[in-house]
Amino acid sequence: MTTLCAAIERQTAHALACGALHPIETAHTCIDDGGMRFSVRVAGNLARKEAARLTPQTSTSSAGEAPRDPFLPYEPDLFVGDLSPTHVALLNKFNVIDRHLLIVTRRYEPQEALLDAADFTALIAVLREIDGLGFYNGGAAAGASQPHKHLQMVPLPLAVDAPHVAPLETLLGGAQAVPGARPIAIVPGLAFRHAFARLDLGPDTGPADSAAHIALDCYRALLDAAGVPAIGLGGVAHQGAPYNLLVTSRWMLVVPRVAECIEGISVNSLGFAGSFFVRNAAQLQTLAQLGPMTALERVSVAR
Repeated sequence: MTTLCAAIERQTAHALACGALHPIETAHTCIDDGGMRFSVRVAGNLARKEAARLTPQTSTSSAGEAPRDPFLPYEPDLFVGDLSPTHVALLNKFNVIDRHLLIVTRRYEPQEALLDAADFTALIAVLREIDGLGFYNGGAAAGASQPHKHLQMVPLPLAVDAPHVAPLETLLGGAQAVPGARPIAIVPGLAFRHAFARLDLGPDTGPADSAAHIALDCYRALLDAAGVPAIGLGGVAHQGAPYNLLVTSRWMLVVPRVAECIEGISVNSLGFAGSFFVRNAAQLQTLAQLGPMTALERVSVAR
């Protein structure tokens, strides 16, 4: 049976050869701030991605028609494999980080709907084959660019020369349990509102669907602790506020959001893991002057 890693490598080679995959070339640098060594990638040219991003929002066959969903149907050349009866794995068409995977629902579900057991089953299936960082951008203000529900995964470490698998992990050793709210903890080095928990989603916790219920319970507890309410819409639980979610096989973090960008610099879940992406040298200078940790504070909720 083909492993997920092998399927990603095979499909990446195919997608590059046929022109379906458009990696964004970047230069890499680091900025030390707040006890973390942030990884910063600087893009050379984003014109192609911007054109593709805007086209589905404006190209409709008739007035008032909804924007096209890029995942229904998805591009066959980006298809990596079936993860479960409810989810497929796709390559990220405009990837900044190699082997960036999208974990997409087969049927349309809104990105603002809360994650469920099926979402976590698919994510855990990926994390058990790849030591990666799973993440979810809950709403446009949290960096979501598509309305169709999808989680994402990037392999660890986030930078080749990183001393930790994710820069954030330099601070996690100091996490302090919240009295009476086990397993919820806070990380003293993070000045913005958040909720953190350690957990084990490895194979020793049983099948992926069993581990998914452990992850789901943890996720809902973190949302509550971070002040992200659940609201009912059409019989489906939705988020009552935008947020970012980070998940590895070892821990989970939720951060509520108030803004998608700071000084024109977009921030999604990866920013809270310690990885920024800027469009040009001017944005790099802005980020360096502001400080990545301050940038995270200003797009999130005060603690």
